[in-house]
Formats: sequence, structure tokens, C-alpha cells
Amino acid sequence: MEISAGVIKDLREKTGAGMMDCKKALNECAGDMEKAVDYLRAKGLADAKKKQARVAAEGAIATIVEGNVGVMVEVNCETDFVSKGDDFQNFAKRVAKHVYVNRPENLDILRKGLSEVVNELTLKCGEKVEIRRFHIVDAKGGIGSYNHNGKIGVMVDVSATGNTHDGKYQELLKDISMHIAAAAPKFLKESEIDEAFKKREIDVYSAQLREEGKAENMIPKIVEGKLKKMASEVCLLEQKFVKDPDIAIKKHIESVAKEIGGTISVNSFRMLTLGEGIEKKTDNLADEVAKMTMK
Repeated sequence: MEISAGVIKDLREKTGAGMMDCKKALNECAGDMEKAVDYLRAKGLADAKKKQARVAAEGAIATIVEGNVGVMVEVNCETDFVSKGDDFQNFAKRVAKHVYVNRPENLDILRKGLSEVVNELTLKCGEKVEIRRFHIVDAKGGIGSYNHNGKIGVMVDVSATGNTHDGKYQELLKDISMHIAAAAPKFLKESEIDEAFKKREIDVYSAQLREEGKAENMIPKIVEGKLKKMASEVCLLEQKFVKDPDIAIKKHIESVAKEIGGTISVNSFRMLTLGEGIEKKTDNLADEVAKMTMK
């Protein structure tokens, strides 16, 4: 029998199942909506929406670099086991490719464009699947990138003159990206440190010094020194190069620039860390046992 698109849509909204599954269920049940709902429930296809309420803090960071355009996406699921499966890994790559080709303006548009696929994968793997965030990097020069086992993604926008085909320059792009993954800088350089971040640090340092009994008139000077040290810890160009802690990143860049006979400038960088900021559910066994014995 002919099933209208509107009826299929209604069943999908009721159950959260995929469009093709809904169409099949309605055909099998002669168009009876309630029987179709039970049909989907019996096959375990009607609980995708319930799964979407659960916490998904595992998953993968997928990256694509084509010329001077780079894309990073974070896609989440509930367990490390599912995240390592081919279905999930291929989906993460598909999301990155979708972003690269379609360049969605925001996350809502991206999620809407892939909602059917997300729903189908949720039902297939039995876990919540969520596209959490993405970045598109339009580089002024070249792009350095690094993906650490799908757990950390880094992209660096670099401008350069001279022999950029030199192996040392290509190695530098990778080294900077790997350094960022290891050292997690918050800012590019000292002048870009966010004022709110700086004020928070000043307040903490000042409170610590007062606790130590430092004279009030000495605190600003000491804080100034601490801020300088902080810059070397949180600013990429000021950080010590992880592969050679005797030099700062900016000095290493200057050295490579001389070798290729030109200039090298880091314009910006992006880093995504899997599950960052997601509050994972933790089960307290002692509390669970206590609750059970009190019943």
C-alpha cells in the first residue's frame, strides 16, 4: 500500500526510528500507526530518543586538510568500545567531510543536515551519538595539523616565505602541531592573553602572596614577575619547545626560517580535546551499597 510521507514523518517523531525503518513498519502493519510503533519497539528501533538523553563523553576527533582549508570535528558516543568501531569511525570522517564540503554556518545547521544518519547510527550501535562541535580553518598560508589517536586534534595557520617545500619547513609544521597537543597553550602570544584570564591570575597570585605575609607594597612587583612566567607557560610562542626544552618555540621558528631563506609566522591555532568540558557520570559503589541496605 502507498504510505504518505506525512505519516512516515509522524511515526518517526513518535519513535525516533529512521525514515526507512518507519516506512517498512507502516507497510508491514497496513498503515496502522499504533501497530507500527509496537513493531518498531519489538525490533528495538524505537528508543533512539531515550538514548539521546544519556551522557556521551567518548568518541573521536576527525580532521581533514585540503590545501589551505582544514576541518576538525568532535563526534561523541558513550563508550570507548563503540568509538573504536568502523561504523563510528567512518561516521566521524563523514561528518568532517560534510563540514568541508558544505561549510555549515553553525552547529544547529550541521546537526540538522545529518540528523537522519545520527539517528540511524544511534539505533545501530545502541548508544547516544552526538555531533558536539566543529572548526573550519581558512589558513592565510599553510596548515600544520596533528591528530593524536582521535583524542586530540590540532590545526595551525602558518604564513611563510622562502623555500616552503624544504623538508625542514614541513617538519616544523608537524612539530608545532604536536607541541600544541602536548603543551596545550591557551594563547598564541603574550599580547593576546585575555584580560579576564589575566585578572583572574592576578587575583589568585595576590591572595597567595597575602597568605604568605608579603608586604602589600611589594605584591604588585612580585605579581608582575609571576605574570611574565605565566606567559611562558600558556602562550605558544613563549613556551619551551617540547622536543628541545632549551629553546622557546619562537626561537625554533626563527631558526627554521633562516634555514629556508625566508620568514615564518604563526597566525593562529586551534585544538580540540575529546570530551573536554563534559561531566562524565561516575558511579559510587559505596553509596549504591548503602542505598540497597537501607531498603
